[in-house]
Amino acid sequence: MSASRRSGTTDELGPDEPGESGGSDLLAALLDGMDAALCAFDADGVVTHWNREAERILGWTAAEAVGRQGFAGWAVRSADAEEVQARLMSAMHAPGRQVHEFALVTKDGGRVLVRTQSAAVRGPDGEPAGVYCAFSEVHAQIDLERSIALSEALFEDAAWGVVLIDADLRPAVVNAHAARALGIGRTSALGRPLGELLAQGVEELEAALTHVLAEGAPPAPAEMWVSVRTREGEKRRCWRSGFVRLASPLAEEPVPLGVGWLFQDVTEARQGEQEAALLRFRTNQLHRAARAAAECEDPAEAATVHLDFALAGFADHALIDRAVPSPRTEGGEAAVRLVRLAATPAGAPGPSLLTGAAGLPVRYEPGHPALQCVERCGVVRADAGSVPAQRAQEWALSRQWPGDAVHALCAVLRSRGRTLGVVTFLRGSGRSRFERSDTAYAEDVAVRIAAALDLADAVAKK
Repeated sequence: MSASRRSGTTDELGPDEPGESGGSDLLAALLDGMDAALCAFDADGVVTHWNREAERILGWTAAEAVGRQGFAGWAVRSADAEEVQARLMSAMHAPGRQVHEFALVTKDGGRVLVRTQSAAVRGPDGEPAGVYCAFSEVHAQIDLERSIALSEALFEDAAWGVVLIDADLRPAVVNAHAARALGIGRTSALGRPLGELLAQGVEELEAALTHVLAEGAPPAPAEMWVSVRTREGEKRRCWRSGFVRLASPLAEEPVPLGVGWLFQDVTEARQGEQEAALLRFRTNQLHRAARAAAECEDPAEAATVHLDFALAGFADHALIDRAVPSPRTEGGEAAVRLVRLAATPAGAPGPSLLTGAAGLPVRYEPGHPALQCVERCGVVRADAGSVPAQRAQEWALSRQWPGDAVHALCAVLRSRGRTLGVVTFLRGSGRSRFERSDTAYAEDVAVRIAAALDLADAVAKK
């Protein structure tokens, strides 16, 4: 059998013409290497080509198919043969390609629904010389179309971020949602290192991507806190992320093409959970402090109990300054004078100590946050700002606070319409500054301390 016959083609060259063997072998290799089934008909409807994929789908070999007149009697039911042949051959005189769906018959008698694309084959003179027909099983075609549709939907309409990361850990494709989350255009993010897009959390993200490339997708999504660079500054976000490894389906061995990274912003939900947990903890602390203070015989000691319970998770140091009567100024107004009543130990941790026996006023300079707190009868916050450690220490010591304090919150002590003093909470550089949410908790603690001090005054007067 000649090479052209083995490859499922008819040979129009003479047997002695040069190039017959090489051209036929190349054509056979091209046809058999195609992923789609392919057959061809001459102008009379005779099968001239039949590749291996067509044999795989229908079971008919090239030797059995080539040379037959159409599909009638073997690859199509007799009742459908005339219609199928007419629709296939109509492509010979139609522009472009035609798409049809047919039910073909396999060699073992089964039926397969295929989708065909057929077009005319032109001869040397430009006239139609036949038809070629590429076909595949409909379910395989539908699977391919679904995959393409899914890919397009993810990168256009998805309500979560989708980023394709290449093997060099750089974005290769970014959908619209991810571009908005990153605060950058879809094309601007391509090929850039992740460190240029994220200020914090880059190491954790790159470690996750590297693991997926080497080991495969993790069993569950992971939540990552990152800081995104934006024009307004850095924004801290929590992204719930899932990862899948991408491999080429065309390679014999799995070749990683990169990682598919899908993420959803869950910052508000996580912040809400954190705030709820913090509120529960602080409420429990207030409850425990009230029960412990109720067992103190000395009301002043009860005030320090409230102070100690308030410190847990809230501040590093705390001070209670008591307001005392002072001589009037030249204008007739009474000057504010504060006496240190209690303080947490500046060194090793331990319970607060009462230190007001001497009754000496604290050397606060005018404009001190504690003095402002008494004058305004409200909360005052202060910060050292972004300064070197030595400057921050000087800032704290000049205000008569421990040297490691960089954030302060002063809450006034009020009871029965009188200002009794100030409680000051201090945080070191390892903590964030006091926020508005901390103010309410400080005021709750101040109310309890003020009530204990007011009771101490009433007991002392008896």
